[in-house]
Amino acid sequence: MPVAASAIYFLNLRGDVLINRLYRDDVGGNMVDAFRMHIMQTKELGTCPVRQIGGCSFLYMRISNVYIVIVVSSNANVACAFKFVVEAVALFKSYFGGAFDEDAIRNNFVLIYELLDEIMDFGYPQNLSPEILKLYITQEGVRSPFSSKASDKPVPNATLQVTGAVGWRREGLMYKKNEIFLDIVESVNLLMSSKGSVLRCDVTGKILMKCFLSGMPDLKLGLNDKIGLEKEAQLKSRPTKSGKTIELDDVTFHQCVNLTRFNSEKTVSFVPPDGEFELMKYRITEGVNLPFRVLPTIKELGRTRMEINVKVKSVFGAKMFALGVVVKVPVPKQTAKTSFQTTSGKAKYNASIDSLVWKIRKFPGQTEATMSAEVELISTMGEKKSWNRPPIQMEFQVPMFTASGLRVRFLKVWEKSGYNTVEWVRYITRAGSYEIRC
Repeated sequence: MPVAASAIYFLNLRGDVLINRLYRDDVGGNMVDAFRMHIMQTKELGTCPVRQIGGCSFLYMRISNVYIVIVVSSNANVACAFKFVVEAVALFKSYFGGAFDEDAIRNNFVLIYELLDEIMDFGYPQNLSPEILKLYITQEGVRSPFSSKASDKPVPNATLQVTGAVGWRREGLMYKKNEIFLDIVESVNLLMSSKGSVLRCDVTGKILMKCFLSGMPDLKLGLNDKIGLEKEAQLKSRPTKSGKTIELDDVTFHQCVNLTRFNSEKTVSFVPPDGEFELMKYRITEGVNLPFRVLPTIKELGRTRMEINVKVKSVFGAKMFALGVVVKVPVPKQTAKTSFQTTSGKAKYNASIDSLVWKIRKFPGQTEATMSAEVELISTMGEKKSWNRPPIQMEFQVPMFTASGLRVRFLKVWEKSGYNTVEWVRYITRAGSYEIRC
């Protein structure tokens, strides 16, 4: 649940209230006295930005020579509260010509009260975008004499902005070369038994975009997800094309995505923000393509010796390769000496993490590599304790490969001027929690 603020106070360094707003009736109007007495006068400012006094929590932050204090009477989201304060200060600065201090507040009481009514409703944060708020709160703040920059001009096309259609993008953008960069980045999470059977596996992914497009373009992204392909075939009254389809779980979108069109057509349509942003996140639990299989063999020879053999097979295509492959094989704490033989890469013993670390700079697809190690242990006089054998861990990055099988079928751009665009698509799969029991 987002923060439900009961009240917000703006104080100067002496503790005087410059301005305040009560949003809920679950706290008294004199709560600021408790903050002044128990925090400011005891010189505990700066030790912790969250304090509990009585039944209320005080979340405070110092900006210039002003303390902004949010009072909540229940268990609230602290991160959301501080995020609200930071964005509110940025909003005030956009009205005050870049200044936010005690003088700016004293000179703009009426404007601040009007903004506080808009950006928080019954204690819940609302829209804090300066571009949108300036369209219907047109009053200009009294500027500090030290502020030289004039305020940004209001963004045109007020109807679209106020309705939130393109509040994340301003009009009038122009680029000599119109380009789109799209990255599909996935993390594979795996728990595998020592015999090679998969115990738990899933993929978490995100689609990152960087757009340098002129005007106000409308983009449409097509993926090979099962629901989207079936809906497209239904709308076009033709059978679904054969090929790998995937089922996306737990999908979340950036605010620019048209959810109405996604619910009806199952296509990702959006007016993109300018620059870099995260378009969507997803998770997949079925049909995961594992990039590596690991087959470990560990033999304990008496109380002072161990033999370890680890075979790693790459399952992805022969024309692909993995970068930065690291295999961490745990060993007992009483390890004294190690010796290695590897078919690829280098291995060494890292005493700080009690593991044999095997690094392979470049691992081609459809190949395998092995590491053999002999480990000598320090003999102990006491009774031998059984070693619990922590799992082997892997790190890697495989370009142009997705463990989920997700692929971009098309990326279309419509803009009234009809310019040509250049699209760049890249796939990257990384290790999340990739563990193999031994």
